[in-house]
Amino acid sequence: MISAIERGAKAPTVIVLHRIATGLDTSLSRLVEEETSARVIVLRHSRQKVVRAAAGWDRRILSPVLPGVEFELMRITVGPLVNGPMFLPHAHGSREYVAVEKGTLLFTLDGEPHTLKAGDSMYFDGDCMHGFRNPSRVPCVYYLAMDVSGDAAGTNHRPAPPEVESASEMHPSKREVGSASTKMPRRRQVQEALLDE
Repeated sequence: MISAIERGAKAPTVIVLHRIATGLDTSLSRLVEEETSARVIVLRHSRQKVVRAAAGWDRRILSPVLPGVEFELMRITVGPLVNGPMFLPHAHGSREYVAVEKGTLLFTLDGEPHTLKAGDSMYFDGDCMHGFRNPSRVPCVYYLAMDVSGDAAGTNHRPAPPEVESASEMHPSKREVGSASTKMPRRRQVQEALLDE
């Protein structure tokens, strides 16, 4: 497939490009955009690359490709009732952040569904199977930021202060951070605990 793409014999789909990028431990942006090195880079709307999928969704790349940086910021539009594909895990230690601008997004991580509405955001370790779909009859727009550089040790989550650990007995993936049910200590208490470390 890579050979056919290089010869111009086949036009790659978004999924094929994503699989190639994942196999190379890089971002899709690096495959479709030239590397740029400058202290300030402005990407005008007309210059931003847009990768469209025939299934009814598109990905607008908002971040430049920088030397030695495997970070990607995208604005993704998913048509009504569109099922997106399942994406392969990125390198161990990769990080992904999602923020929904409008509509409803059903994000699946290793088979576990997470429904996000306008204004909701989510973080997840990128080294898992993940996919998305729009379960509603109106378009969904969301932002995705990915650091796919990874590291051999994996994502090094800083341990929470004892007050936070004892406040929530639930598994992190089962609780909603910031909701009243988590009984999280106030920000000042957490800041004081961090200062004491």
